[in-house]
Amino acid sequence: MLRVEHLSKTYRNSDVKAIDDVNLEIENGDIFGFIGPNGAGKSTTIKCIVGIHPYDEGSIVFDDIDLKKDPLAFKSHLAYVPDNPDIYEFMTGIGYLDFIANVFRIGEEKNELIHKYATMFGIEEDLANPIKSYSHGMKQKIQIIAAIIHAPKLMVLDEPFVGLDPKAAFDLKEVMKELCAQGSMILFSSHVLEVVEKFCNKIAIIKKGKIIASGTTEEVKAGESLEEKFMELFDE
Repeated sequence: MLRVEHLSKTYRNSDVKAIDDVNLEIENGDIFGFIGPNGAGKSTTIKCIVGIHPYDEGSIVFDDIDLKKDPLAFKSHLAYVPDNPDIYEFMTGIGYLDFIANVFRIGEEKNELIHKYATMFGIEEDLANPIKSYSHGMKQKIQIIAAIIHAPKLMVLDEPFVGLDPKAAFDLKEVMKELCAQGSMILFSSHVLEVVEKFCNKIAIIKKGKIIASGTTEEVKAGESLEEKFMELFDE
């Protein structure tokens, strides 16, 4: 279980909290959608959860491992895909995936996994090329493969479908469902409400740094479409 309790953060030279008393609870098998308008605090919350941003108050605990007390143990169970590919572009695709596999101490099955996912996402023939020569979509695919290759217990994705072609988006959803069926949990943000509504079993909506709705998808929707509920909450 991932427990985010009373999480707050204020950026320097600002009197307004970027996130204010955020509480989230994600369990094994959950595909948790995190939605809100631009500037609502989605990416800030996500970057706190994965250990990029420090936070002022609250706690982030995964399976009894506190992020602040033991960040290395916490991150060993984690995979993170940011909203913009952030990888070592001087490396080749195969060199980068091999490096990530070694970081997570993947054994003899390393090459088999790289081949499996590179073939699935259609970039196997490009692995020998430097990442700096890749298109945005190809960089996104390499980043996703690096995230799923060690079958993380917790996967955190910020707008993961941006830049992916329809087949790659479908394949990513299938992999995400497969991981969750094996007991992993996934938190992802998206502006595409139709995807969140159909794909997620739980949802949280954030507005101006505060969670304004959270629960199962059906609880949050309350008999409406997610788009209708979202607009209703923001009109209020």
